[in-house]
Amino acid sequence: MYRDAPPLECRRLGLEWIQPLMNFLHDLQEAGDKELFHPHPFTEDVITDLIKHVHKDVYCVLVEGRQILGYGMLRGWDEGFEIPSLGIAIHPAARGNGLGKVLMQILHVCAMRKGAATVRLRVKSENTRAANLYQHLGYEFRSEEAGYLVGFLRLPV
Repeated sequence: MYRDAPPLECRRLGLEWIQPLMNFLHDLQEAGDKELFHPHPFTEDVITDLIKHVHKDVYCVLVEGRQILGYGMLRGWDEGFEIPSLGIAIHPAARGNGLGKVLMQILHVCAMRKGAATVRLRVKSENTRAANLYQHLGYEFRSEEAGYLVGFLRLPV
């Protein structure tokens, strides 16, 4: 099925990925996922500013060629937080193939390499598919705030 597809890669978000990311975010909106994933405004100006001013935070894309299949981030370090917040989105047409798990594992390794002992995330309470993935990966949901479950994962040392 994917025999002729380019290799799957995880790339740091850079200026060359702005238009493909805008397409990806548009597809998320069209699928009705903006309520489930909205880490920042979905505008070219915001994304350009984010790319130019990120220092410790991590923003990456999971790609096949120029097609973005997933968008992930570890953020909060640039604002002075010790525990980064993890967020991911997988393209609606690419779901159900384990890409969410792959992207999460890559971000966990990035967090460990940057010295994080714990990662946190928030997920809409009704997003049971994502919550189940996070629990499967070891996240413990400790609280709920404004319709979101808040989960933490202790990273291996």
